[in-house]
This record gives sequence, C-alpha cells and structure tokens, in this order.
Amino acid sequence: MNAEVLVEKTARYVERLFTGEGSGHDWWHIRRVWQNARAIGQKEGADLTVVQLGALLHDIADWKFHGGDEEAGPTAAAAWLRSLGAAEDLVQPICQIIREVTFKGAGVSTMPSTLEAQVVQDADRLDAIGAIGIGRAFAYGGYKGREMYNPAIAPELHATFEAYKTNQAPTLNHFYEKLFLLKDRLNTPSGKQMAQERHDFMEAFVGRFLAEWHGSDPAPESFQIPISINHSL
Repeated sequence: MNAEVLVEKTARYVERLFTGEGSGHDWWHIRRVWQNARAIGQKEGADLTVVQLGALLHDIADWKFHGGDEEAGPTAAAAWLRSLGAAEDLVQPICQIIREVTFKGAGVSTMPSTLEAQVVQDADRLDAIGAIGIGRAFAYGGYKGREMYNPAIAPELHATFEAYKTNQAPTLNHFYEKLFLLKDRLNTPSGKQMAQERHDFMEAFVGRFLAEWHGSDPAPESFQIPISINHSL
C-alpha cells in the first residue's frame, strides 16, 4: 500500500473513531494537528509520511482515557498500521512519536528524539494554546467534572509524570501548569513562529478572567502573570 493511501485510510479510520468526542480530543483536534504537522514538516524537511501518520494517530488511545497506560496508544497504532500491511520500519517511528508527544509535567523533559516527533509535538502543542486551546481546556475540565477556578488551590509545577497524571486541579490552573509553558518548549523554528500570537491571546484571556472573577480584589499571587517557571525542559 503506497503512502498516500495509507494516510487516507488512517484519516478515515481516526475520523470514525473520534467524531463527536466531547473532551476536546475529537476528530477536529486531530485534523488540525495533522494539517499543522504537515505544514511544519514541509518547512522543516521532515518525512511527511511519518509526520502525517504520527499526527493522525497521536491520540489513538490516549493515556488520559485508558487508565494512565502510556503504552495503550503505541499498541493501538501498531495494530492498525500492521493491519494495513505497513512495514516495521514505518510502524516503529510512529509508535515512538506517540510515546514522546505528550506533555508530562512542568519539571519533566520531553524533548523528542527525531525531527518527525518534534514536528508532531509542535503541532499538538500549538492546538493546546490560543483561542482553540482555551476552548479545549475548558471542554476537558467540564468533561472531567472539574471547577473552572478555585483561588484557594494554587497551581503546581509537577516534578514527575505521575504527579501530573493524577492532578485534579481546576481548569485555570492548567494554564499555569502547562499551557503558558508551551511557547518556550516548541522544537522547530516554524512552530515557534506560530506560537507567540496564540500565547499572547491566552495570557490576555486569563488576565481578563481573573479581573472579572475578583473584581476590585486582587487575584492571589500564585495566579499573577507571568508565573515563575523553568523554560529549559
């Protein structure tokens, strides 16, 4: 099966699986990541077959919805690709992308090992910030039954993936614990160029949110922008 057909069949398969999903990890999220990954990959000289399949399958069995199992996604992706007769030298790089793409906590390094994984990670992270990122954050918070904001619960910069996985904090904390960090943790020149405007919009939104919430009372110090963070991971 040639690469174009493999990508098309995978796109239709993922669309069937994720249409109507309500947590912000739906088909349209995957489609945006796919399109951005393809555009970034073209600019950066990446293998576009690996990039496109990695983007399409990056959420195929996300640990967040599979009991924290980090291998659920690579296992499901490998099974699908092998069912189409894909060679192992294509299957394995895509499985590695799925392992490496996810954010694992503010204090955890997640530098991808290949250019293709860097491209897909950038595309996924771009969809987590800006206007779309704001909408997705609150969609996921509602899906999980979380408060929008609770000024008594300060953000936590998680030092381990386990701490990040088990976090149940209100949605606004997620901006400080992940989303505000992403701009400085993109990998490619193309991804970094796309991130700044989205980041600025997100900061403006959170500033307005806190102003409306607290009125004349100042927000707690832990919710002042910018938060002190380590951008090097």
